[in-house]
Amino acid sequence: MAEVNTEHKQKGDQNKGIVKKGKKLSTRIDMTPMVDLAFLLLTFFILATTLNKPQVMQLILPEKNQENLNQPKVNEKNLLNIVLEGNNKIYWYIGLTEAQAVEINYSDTGLRKVLQEQTKANEKIVVEIKPSETSTYENLIDTLDEMQINSVKTYMLTDYSDEDKAIIQRLAGGVQPAGSNS
Repeated sequence: MAEVNTEHKQKGDQNKGIVKKGKKLSTRIDMTPMVDLAFLLLTFFILATTLNKPQVMQLILPEKNQENLNQPKVNEKNLLNIVLEGNNKIYWYIGLTEAQAVEINYSDTGLRKVLQEQTKANEKIVVEIKPSETSTYENLIDTLDEMQINSVKTYMLTDYSDEDKAIIQRLAGGVQPAGSNS
């Protein structure tokens, strides 16, 4: 393991009264057991650790071809529109004609409650998610998570249109939402 080199005095020293400076003693440490222990610990922690799988959200997207251009018609009463705006604002309304937008948030009493109420009231509901230019990626992911939490069967991502801007402007009393270009 470890070893220390020392000098032995001989019995027949002639200069008993003179004090000699001793040599510096050298030590030699065998590092083999420490390296073995380090590798054993490393091996133990590697084998005992479970690695987290990356969390991925499964989205089934249709293939882009000519057949998909003829999309099925959805009854206006079955269409729940969710518009994502900047500053963590969400607006929702049913249908397109005479739609009255309502502002909500991402809390349990906001988006989740609306989704629960609307899916209970109408089992054929189709949710249309419309992110604006000012909404964030986090807002979109939170909305998609809510779709999964509430077991919404049919939902789609569509573009934020001028009709949506007009509906939200009516709610805001003619004031344009932040970030819109109309």
